[in-house]
Amino acid sequence: MSDDLPEDHAMRRETADECIVDTVPDGYFDDAAPILVVSGPAGCGKTAVATTIARDRGWDFAEADDYHPQANIEKMAAGIPLTDDDRWGWLDALAAWMREHVEHRRPAVLTCSALKRIYRDRLRMPGVVFVYLDGDYETVMALLARRHGHFMKPAMLASQFAILEPPGPDEVHISIDLGRHPTLEQEAHAVIRALRLDECPAGERGDVQGREA
Repeated sequence: MSDDLPEDHAMRRETADECIVDTVPDGYFDDAAPILVVSGPAGCGKTAVATTIARDRGWDFAEADDYHPQANIEKMAAGIPLTDDDRWGWLDALAAWMREHVEHRRPAVLTCSALKRIYRDRLRMPGVVFVYLDGDYETVMALLARRHGHFMKPAMLASQFAILEPPGPDEVHISIDLGRHPTLEQEAHAVIRALRLDECPAGERGDVQGREA
């Protein structure tokens, strides 16, 4: 499944500092609440970026790691990469959370590695934008190596990059270069500016919770 985008909009590269790729059509949020899926490999800063956006806008937030069944967590803690079959139920649980927000037109931010296109296909719905944190293996490994208390082992990062399929030009997304901004907070504000989220309604209270990821 892919999104219908105008051909001339497929890979709009920004000259400003906000992002390196932007395929979000003009007026995309006119008829749907923004649902941001902050994506990328483990350790790239998804939670830090997503929670900053959620708190700034007062939007709900969900951490995808919290939706993994215990069996998945135990596999990852043991250094065993998840299979597609391990992920389907997890992705469906995330999609259900997102769908509730879509139906109630309630803006939200979600973290999810969304490494493959078929995983993102499971999460596509009106108002969804994938925010891809784009960094090479060395950049992300340096970030992950500084993490403590997370079940993902640094050595497993290679397995994630092995299956990584960055969003394509026909997918509604923006890509943020991890090397362009000095801090993850600045990455988050780059997303806010790039998507003009300050023009979207702010929530009364963002439901911000979950583990760092």
